[in-house]
Parts: sequence; C-alpha cells; structure tokens
Amino acid sequence: MTIRPSRLPKPDPDRGGLRGRLDGQDRAPADMAPNRACELLRRLSIGEKIRLLSGDGVWRTKDCSARGLPSLFLCDGPHGLRKQDNSASVRMGNPSIRTVCFPCACATANSWDESLLFEIGRRLGELARSGQVDIVLGPSVNIKRNPLCGRNFEYFSEDPLLSGRLGAAWVRGLQGQGVGASVKHFCANNQETDRTRSSSVLDERTLREIYLKPFDIIVREADPATLMCSYNRLNGTYLSDSRRFLHDIPVGEWGFRGFVLSDWGAVHDRVAGIRAGLALEMPGTGFFDRSIRRALRRGDLAESDLDACLAPMVEWILARATTPGAPDEPTGAPDSGPSASAASSLDEHHRFAREAAARCAVLLKNDGLLPLRPDDSFCVIGAFAETPRFQGAGSSAIHPYQVDSLLGSLRAVRADIPYSRGFAQDGDTDEATGDAALAVAADRDIVVVAAGLPDAEESEGFDRPHMRLPVVQDELVRRLCALEKRVAVVLSAGSVVEMPWADEVRAILHMHLGGEAAGSACADLLLGAANPGGKLAESHPFQYDDHITSRFWLESETQSFYREGLFVGYRYYDSAVRAVRFPFGHGLSYTRFAYDRPVVRADEHRRPGRRGDR
Repeated sequence: MTIRPSRLPKPDPDRGGLRGRLDGQDRAPADMAPNRACELLRRLSIGEKIRLLSGDGVWRTKDCSARGLPSLFLCDGPHGLRKQDNSASVRMGNPSIRTVCFPCACATANSWDESLLFEIGRRLGELARSGQVDIVLGPSVNIKRNPLCGRNFEYFSEDPLLSGRLGAAWVRGLQGQGVGASVKHFCANNQETDRTRSSSVLDERTLREIYLKPFDIIVREADPATLMCSYNRLNGTYLSDSRRFLHDIPVGEWGFRGFVLSDWGAVHDRVAGIRAGLALEMPGTGFFDRSIRRALRRGDLAESDLDACLAPMVEWILARATTPGAPDEPTGAPDSGPSASAASSLDEHHRFAREAAARCAVLLKNDGLLPLRPDDSFCVIGAFAETPRFQGAGSSAIHPYQVDSLLGSLRAVRADIPYSRGFAQDGDTDEATGDAALAVAADRDIVVVAAGLPDAEESEGFDRPHMRLPVVQDELVRRLCALEKRVAVVLSAGSVVEMPWADEVRAILHMHLGGEAAGSACADLLLGAANPGGKLAESHPFQYDDHITSRFWLESETQSFYREGLFVGYRYYDSAVRAVRFPFGHGLSYTRFAYDRPVVRADEHRRPGRRGDR
C-alpha cells in the first residue's frame, strides 16, 4: 500500500503539535505534568478542582478566569463546524451557524492525499478561530469493520495505516491554527447499535494492529490536544473507567500529552474515571460531584488523584489562554447568517470544497461513456440530482453555507437537459413516477441516474439493516438499461452498497458524501472539467453475505465478538482469495495508459567488479 507523500513538513518530534506552537516549551516526559499546571493546581481548592472535572452545559468547560483558566468552547466536526448554543436542548439538531460543509471522511479518504487532509484541517481551524471555537471534535478514525455501521460515513477506512496518516494530517492542519483536535472515538467503537452498553471483545494483537493503530499514529505524529473516549466497553470494561486505555497506553506508551474527555453521556463511574485519567466529563451536569466528594471523604480518592487527572487539561487551557490571534468579536447567535466579510471567506472555502469533492470521487467503471461530450444527448434521472445527499446525519450534520445540486450545476452549462425525479428519496414511489422517468429517457441516447442512500437509512445512532439501495432505485436502473440506453450511475452514499446492475450500466461514478459542493463537483467530472482520481479506501463486496463479519455481526445485544481478528476488509478478501465487486484501492480515471513492447537493457554506467552486482 502506498500513500501519497505529504508535501508539508512533519512536526518536530521534540516540539510536538499544538502545544509546541502555543508556548514554545520542550516536550515534557509523558509521566510528568508541566510545572505551571502543578503550581496552579496547588492553589485551587478541592471544590474548584471538582468543578473543572465536568463541563458547563453542552459545549463549554467551566470558567475559572480568576485562576487564569478561562472557559473553552467545544464544537462538533469533523467535516465542518456544527457550532450551537450551550443549551442541552439542541445537542442533536439545529440551530447552528451556517458554515461550509467539506467532504466527509468517507470521501476524503479516497484521495489518499495527506496534503488535502491537512488543507481541510487548516481551513476548519481557520473557521474555528473566527467562530471562537477552541476544540473541534474530530477527526473520527474508527475502523470500518462492517459495511453496515451507521457512522461509516464519518470514518476514513478499513485500513489502520491509511486512517492514521490521513487523520494525523487533518490534526496538524487544524492545530496549526491554534485550535485543538479531539480524536475519536477511542476505541474499538465500530457499531452504533447498543453502542452505550455493548462490549467489543477482541484479542490483544487485533486490538493493537487494527483498532489502536490509527490513534497511535496520530498521537505520535500530530500531538492532538485531546482524545475522546467512546461509549462502549472493551473486553468488559467501559472505556471511561479504564486506566489502561486512558493512561497507560496513550500516555505511557505513545507519549500522549493532551487530556481525555468523554463522549457526550459516556461516563458511568466518575470516581473510576478520575483514577483512569478522564479529565473532562461532557456534557456538564454536576451529577457526579457528590460521588466524588464522598470518595474523597472515604479515602477512595486523594486530592493528588484530582491533580493528576486535571493537570494535562489545565496545561492545555493555560497554553490556549496565552495564545494571541483569537478574534475579539463573537460570531453572533448560532442561527445568524455570516457577515459580508465572512461570506467572502465562505465563498472561497466553498470553491475549495468543490475542488476537494472532485479529487475524492471514485470512477468505479467506465467503458468510454464519460466524460460526456458537448454533442451528447443525455437526460438526468433521480431525486438525488435535485436534492443532493452530501453529508451524514447525527452530531456531525452541518448547516451548510451553500448547497450545489447536480441538476442545477449541469443546467448552468447546458440549459436544455431534461430531468425526471424517477423515485422519491424516502423510497416510497408510485409506478407512475418511474414510468415518467422512462418516457424522458426514451428521447435521449444517454441517461445519467443520480442514486444513493437516503438520510433515513444511514446515520449516527443506528446501523443499517442491509447493504442494498432502496428497491425502487435498483428497479429503475434496470428498467432504464432495458431501454438499451447508455446508462451512467452517480452514487451518493456514506458506505458500501450492493450494485446488482453494475454489469449492465456503462459507467459508475461514486461521489460518496462529498460535502455541500458535491453537486457542482460531480457536474465538473461528468462534463470533463475535472478528472476523477480517487481510489477506494474500503472494499466493495458483491453482496453483504460475502463480508467476513456478516455471519456474526450484532449476534449479541451486549457483546460484539471480533471473530475475524486481523482479517478486516481487504486482509480477508486477499487471504481467502475471494473476489469482490471493487477492491480496496480501485479507481479509474479519464487518462488512458498502455504498456507495449518493453525494452530491457544493461545499465551502461554500472561500476563493474562490485560484490553483489548481478
């Protein structure tokens, strides 16, 4: 496997990431808190320390400005800023600020390009600073263990090296702007079903080589501000209670200098979490304050335990508080639109999002139909062309600045393109809608079908029940092929789908979830203004039953057995010599390559007589 080398400099290992840029200090030993954090903690009362152990509402840490510790504002990511107000009532919904929605990780991973991920992170950092956001909750680097995981759209790959390297580039870009990253979800959080109670059961080698590896790479290469512990248990122990996973491995083995915060509502035993090194419980409710005080009175906790837990977070806040560059003026209410100057900046970010979406698109199949030629007679069928699916649902859903549709972008170039909806995105379509689409297609030589997974079938909080597209879409594609038209399918989906019609259509262009500018980027690709260069970051089996985990996925309500061990994704297909629809790393382009009549000649400049020459 080859990753495109980054054109950007790697961080100095002795002056790592954000902290080195903020305060100029040398890297401290992993097991020793910086002196200034220790000095401040000695001046805080036990009550003040307990207050700092949980947030203030949904998005803020508690303010302790009198002691030099201002409140931090945290914000959902990772493909845009989901900045909301600090009330618990809007945790999973709008209002949030309008901002640019960049391509999701399911798309950007197909670029295999660290410099692109660095640039996305840099731009998010720029937007975060202008919005007075201190920490962005991302990137998400969990492994795509099974194609039905409802949150796969937010994850990079089935491969830990690719996930780690791209995640590290994203973190370096973000933190270069003085904004902290929270790498999530740590760890072995690979399903949404029963995620708050399920235990991931796996052996040590698999854990190390597959599921811990992306976090290991990011900690060592990018020095992230925080790790976010996940909801699930790992081999029976909740991550929020585990000193091994919150301290011994990241701090003792990897040299992690940041602090650990919980996923929202992931804390179970706050006293155990303090001993484990869980610095910040989110959201802040004060629910556990009484149990902490009781533990201190009984001697189950010592004040030194609070100090050790809080020290990395206090150090980071101190560094952040002394960093210049944050704007003096707030961005306004969460649902307010951007100012004129901000809109100009967002326009530029939108243009970049369009370029990024095109660079990440994967041309799965093409018999020469694409790119379309100026004199081609074609129509567009499918509801996704008019109402694009460009991001996932749940905590990462962005209030987009400007959404480009495929139909509108194509008609901006050629106004005479016929269109028919063909199906409803919710999958409930009457026969007349499909018949109308066939009537439109009958008059054209080429049919572009915009298909994909609806929002309701792919989201945080639940897993997909199957790997298929809605039946109405598959049936429509087959009916269009039966007309003996040249059919090109454009897919919008955050994860793998079955393509029973793949052998019948002439071209397949996968946009994944390409962000708010995916529609215009797709038009650029179809018309040849851009060249698709993406390579798949996950394997696409012919059908779900071909996947190794399909036989035991969600077999238990309380335990998830990782019976496949190391054989995740292409590792299984390659070792079992099992064919797939499209393999890991597959991706075509409009460039044609040919090898013909190779010539081999001796190196005329070889120095003779050296041992080992052949």
